[in-house]
Amino acid sequence: MQRASGTSSFEGLLLDWVLTRPEPDPRPPVWSLDDEGVAVELARLERNRAKETAREAELILRLAELRPDTDDPARGARGARSGAWRRSGPEFPGVSEFFPDEVAHALNLGRGTAAFRARRAWTWRESVPATFAALRRGEIDERRAGVLADALQHTAPETARAVEAALLPEASALSLTRLGARALELLAELDAEAIDVRHEEAQRAADVRCHDAGDGMATLATDMSADEAAACYAMIDQLATMAKAEGDPRPIGEIRSAIHSMLVLRPADHDLPGVTVNLAVTASLEGLEGASAHGGDVNGLPITAAHLRELLRRLGALGLTTPEGGSLMFAITDPDGRLRATLTAAQLARRAAQGCVEHPLADCGCAVLDAPPATDGYAPTAAQQRFVRTRDRRCRMPNCGQRVGWADLDHVVAHARGGSTGCANLCCLCRSHHRLKTFARGWAFHMDADGVLHVTSPSGVTRTTRPPGLRPPDPEPPPDVPADDPPPF
Repeated sequence: MQRASGTSSFEGLLLDWVLTRPEPDPRPPVWSLDDEGVAVELARLERNRAKETAREAELILRLAELRPDTDDPARGARGARSGAWRRSGPEFPGVSEFFPDEVAHALNLGRGTAAFRARRAWTWRESVPATFAALRRGEIDERRAGVLADALQHTAPETARAVEAALLPEASALSLTRLGARALELLAELDAEAIDVRHEEAQRAADVRCHDAGDGMATLATDMSADEAAACYAMIDQLATMAKAEGDPRPIGEIRSAIHSMLVLRPADHDLPGVTVNLAVTASLEGLEGASAHGGDVNGLPITAAHLRELLRRLGALGLTTPEGGSLMFAITDPDGRLRATLTAAQLARRAAQGCVEHPLADCGCAVLDAPPATDGYAPTAAQQRFVRTRDRRCRMPNCGQRVGWADLDHVVAHARGGSTGCANLCCLCRSHHRLKTFARGWAFHMDADGVLHVTSPSGVTRTTRPPGLRPPDPEPPPDVPADDPPPF
């Protein structure tokens, strides 16, 4: 009997046993180390971390070699990338534009982080090979090697190597800030144009970003030139200082934050038309009532008229109303957090009053509400769009956080290949990942009926995303462990 690989069953079992055995740890236990031993062990870990970083870079570069751009949409062809779109790079010659997405998928990271690592690996190999070699040997740490790559990525390789030759011998003795400054000083002497390129690249990549800071707070960050940033901060600080002098009791930092918000939301004398801000606020009914900090549900399936009347009663008790100039949408989920329906307050009241069509005079338990039905057409209906955007909330590609307002509704199984225009075959994808799914060779997308999306890359890595709020399935019960042999022992 032979295995498919050509090994015998015994050899295969032996190989499996060897591969699955835990590797022995030759390191001494931490509790046995004195202070000198701890320092030595920390230094060893840092060297190994550098070597692993170099190994990762080499693997990324190998994957780039395996992904030529021969199958990418040609310029001017259907699906070709627009020149006006912002690029997160890297733009390697001859390498597929979808290569960073595959790196991100393999590393379980966002595309921007994966592109950064790929660009850094390319710079190490092409522009600062001595730094790359030192990283492989563990003689320079990842952060200092990264500082050199960041400073020298836009200059010609021969210029980068001249700066590298001057700095590498002392790089480990310099702080990260000083190393970066010295690299830019030397670069300015040898290639002033590269400094201008760095500035132009930074300007093109400028954006406004909002980061969750926890505890109900967030950080709003803006990229701008150094002189603009200094001027903006000076203005905010001056206004905050004036408010403090007039008796504002809050800490000066809190005042600065409030003034920043006021300047953005209520600018004076700007002669611009009014702006409407749309905010999506998601809250469970139990949370609003103070009964639970977890997501709400509908107690039982299907959703009946009696359920809707109870829901209306609870909403009335909370006093939830549609804000002036705004909208109020209700999302109804089942006990597992699976979205069942989306509707406005008026639609909710109308469905509750109508009840079951077949049994209008009784609480029969028949379903009166569910997800919008599939349609024969290609374009999703307004109800389907509302349902899917409420269910997904973001681009569903693993590790992509693009807001749903900037996402397309995509047929997971293409409509041209028989995929239905129904909520179980529609998901939100940002334009970049919509193009990847449509035009990148070797990617596979599959979605379950409850909206769980499985994405497999050309290299065979599968990652799964669940709609926000959908609870994961219960873990499988542990296998039965046979009891000890009964007496006699």
